[in-house]
Amino acid sequence: MSQPTLYASVLHLDRHAIQTLKITDSYSLHRVVYSLFEDVRSESDKQGHTPSGIVYADKGGNRLERQVLILSDREPADGIPADDECLGEVRCKPISPSFLDHPHYQFQVAINPTRRENATGRRLPVKGREAITEWFLERCEPSWGFRTLPATLEVGRVDVDQFKGKQDRDITVAKADLRGVLEVTDAQLFRQSFARGIGRGRAFGCGLLQVVPVLDSPFAEFAK
Repeated sequence: MSQPTLYASVLHLDRHAIQTLKITDSYSLHRVVYSLFEDVRSESDKQGHTPSGIVYADKGGNRLERQVLILSDREPADGIPADDECLGEVRCKPISPSFLDHPHYQFQVAINPTRRENATGRRLPVKGREAITEWFLERCEPSWGFRTLPATLEVGRVDVDQFKGKQDRDITVAKADLRGVLEVTDAQLFRQSFARGIGRGRAFGCGLLQVVPVLDSPFAEFAK
């Protein structure tokens, strides 16, 4: 069965675009990224948590420029309409289905590590690099179709992002940057994880699996 086409895009924002679009926090960046795409979901789809088909990662920058990586199941617009101009520059290309046929990949991801509290049902952040490592290693295979080679896993920046959402609602998203080498154990589930993103907080820049195939894996011995 043929796989739906996925698109990899890079959104470049210069100083003028950042100021005009009032990009000041994660919610304003979310609004800008989503404005590049036709909204194909109904209200019932959104309430039922149907995936948006959009996953992105803010690669940061400074007050002069910003870059955002985007993976989507449809093509984005060329830029963001604002009055009589089009802001930002979008470069887009389709992803070959064979890109996801490799057994090993180097990966990088900003993840939202949380566990559900049994007593209250609330989602609580996983705190500390050791605990985040353990959480990721135990979850990646059953949930996302791959296992991470433990010797390669690195936990980078860990922080908490707080901002205002719709109707001035307070939103808090714990984020951890992880990188390492993964081995695909369930090809179909891995494709789904790549297309939809992994974990929670995907609407606010978490979950995009940035992967590069490892063609002759020097880590093959760890996978045995």
